[in-house]
Amino acid sequence: MADTTPQNGTQAVALADVRDRVISAVYRGDIALALGVVTILAVLILPMPAWLLDLSLAFSITFSVLVLMTALFIEKPLDFNAFPTVLLLATMVRLSLNLASTRLILAEGHTGTAAAGRVIEAFGGFVMSGNFVIGIIVFAILVIVNFVVITKGSGRIAEVSARFTLDAMPGKQMAIDADLSAGLIDEDQARARRRELEDESTFFGAMDGAAKFVRGDAIAGLLITFINIIGGMIIGVAQQGMTFADAADTYTRLTVGDGLVTQIPALVVSTSAGMVVTKAGITGATDKALFKQLGGQPRALALSSLLLLTLAVVPGTPAVPFLALAGMTGAVAFFQNRAQSVRRAEQEAAEAAAALPPPAAEEPIASALKIDYVRLELGYGLLSLINNPREGQRLTDQIKALRRQMAADIGFVMPSVRIQDNMQLAANSYVMRVKEIEAGRGDLRPNMLLVMDPRGEEITLPGEKTTEPTFGLPAMWIDESHREEAMFRGYTVVDPATVITTHLTEVVKDNMSELLSYAETQKLMDELDKEQQKLVADLIPSQISLGGVQRVLQNLLAERVSIRDLPTILEGVSEACGLTRNVMLITEHVRARLARQISDMNTSESGFIPLVTLTPDWEQAFAESIIGQGEERQLAMAPSRLQEFIGQMRNVFERQALMGETPVLLTSPPIRPFVRSIVERFRPMTAVLSQNEIHPKARIKTVGQI
Repeated sequence: MADTTPQNGTQAVALADVRDRVISAVYRGDIALALGVVTILAVLILPMPAWLLDLSLAFSITFSVLVLMTALFIEKPLDFNAFPTVLLLATMVRLSLNLASTRLILAEGHTGTAAAGRVIEAFGGFVMSGNFVIGIIVFAILVIVNFVVITKGSGRIAEVSARFTLDAMPGKQMAIDADLSAGLIDEDQARARRRELEDESTFFGAMDGAAKFVRGDAIAGLLITFINIIGGMIIGVAQQGMTFADAADTYTRLTVGDGLVTQIPALVVSTSAGMVVTKAGITGATDKALFKQLGGQPRALALSSLLLLTLAVVPGTPAVPFLALAGMTGAVAFFQNRAQSVRRAEQEAAEAAAALPPPAAEEPIASALKIDYVRLELGYGLLSLINNPREGQRLTDQIKALRRQMAADIGFVMPSVRIQDNMQLAANSYVMRVKEIEAGRGDLRPNMLLVMDPRGEEITLPGEKTTEPTFGLPAMWIDESHREEAMFRGYTVVDPATVITTHLTEVVKDNMSELLSYAETQKLMDELDKEQQKLVADLIPSQISLGGVQRVLQNLLAERVSIRDLPTILEGVSEACGLTRNVMLITEHVRARLARQISDMNTSESGFIPLVTLTPDWEQAFAESIIGQGEERQLAMAPSRLQEFIGQMRNVFERQALMGETPVLLTSPPIRPFVRSIVERFRPMTAVLSQNEIHPKARIKTVGQI
């Protein structure tokens, strides 16, 4: 007893393992399909009992109906691209069941009409109605419909579709390549469309071949029926001792019932094949496509209703069916026409709504925080300058050229200039703002010319006296008819748009250091050549921060020194950072590195740099007035001494201006920044240089001394 228990337990475990493997194999689709095909082949060889044949025939009918429903509801043929394989399997199932039923009919037919199962008996009795001649005729008609009409038409459509699809492949492939080249689709979409094109050609080619299965199935059904009837009668009369009449009735009833059971699923599958291949040009489910196209024309439905009504009143014609159909089609036509009218009205309303300008979106509150870096406000009388038709005088074009010129001269692109009208200004006035703060204003005469005498003498032409808004020089507005005379007298003649552009140029140059933001500095670093990026990486942020570089560049721009040679500036910053972190001292070192550029910028037309120097007394006075160390260094000179210095400098420079010179003030390097801080308050255009900023090869000329 103790020995058998473990053995039984082991057997139970083994059986459970086998059961689990079988269930797993059934739920795996590939193994289930393989088992199904093997079963079909087994039916061709092994006998099948009547009850199993009934179950198999019911499965065949169900399978064919499922195929038909799937063909009805698919959107496009490629949604059922497995149909050729399904058609082959359905044909094999029917042929195997034909062979199994033939074996039962010939072996057990003498026992009665239930010899091949109840399904065949029911089909034979119901369709034939007790008369085997009727059964034979019905069976023959089904075979003719399937073989001659549906199968032949489906095969022809599949053949033509396959041929046209193959012929159209090169053109469709070229269209895909063209869309890909034009950027209308990406590589993944192009790959998907090519795959769909290949699947379409393969599908219709396979459908062309699969149609031969249905054709062969119909021929096989005819031959099997003929063989069953002749063979059954021979077996019944010669072997079973039946009379000829009984044998003919029994075996014909069984054979025709068997033929109907197999031909009806064949007819259903053939119909499915025809619906799939005829759906090549239809998009959407079959019911939607048909009802939308057949029922979507109210006039066609109305004419059909009128024709049915006419047939209903023809003498001898039954009126009830025609009147009923006429009423149905007329009602559908009425409701379809009303629905189309509603859709047209909605479409027209939608088009009218689309044509209207969209409502202005409410500006977000956050936009109030944004400021314009540079803005030009014009009075309404100056708006004509924006689109002046005369070539070269349109204000917007001149501002574009100004930005390009400033980029070449200064070294970075100035912010865009926003131009807007301001109704609060006088008609001929304009205002320039830098970061929302007024930086300049003036008055113009839009249809006149501004003339100035470079010699400073009084202008004798007729016109309106004024002051040039940029430099405050005496000028006059004259009529355009006096242009030639003014130029003949040597006057400087400018149009109103040029006056604004010149004024804007000086305003931007005066405020260039404020316009160089942190973001613009980062952009300048990023736009350096690849060879200079190593210098940037070594310098920022290990030696100096980006904000420190920004302050150095702002100091240079404040004195109108171009920062276009950015690599040299960064090299100078790197050198100075090894000695000090003081931004002012770093700037002075960079200016020394830019000596060649600064000297060239201040060289006069005569080829030399006119200099005004400080006496040793003033040099010593400034040096002794500097107090503090490092960042705390500042100038602490008595106000009286400052006024004395300012007065002497103004006298010297005004005397040089009368002589036509624009000299620079030369100082020693330690005091240059402090002297500049004083000079910029009353003569901002005067350049202040140190001895280190005079290039060795530059020609100099001392024209005065303070």
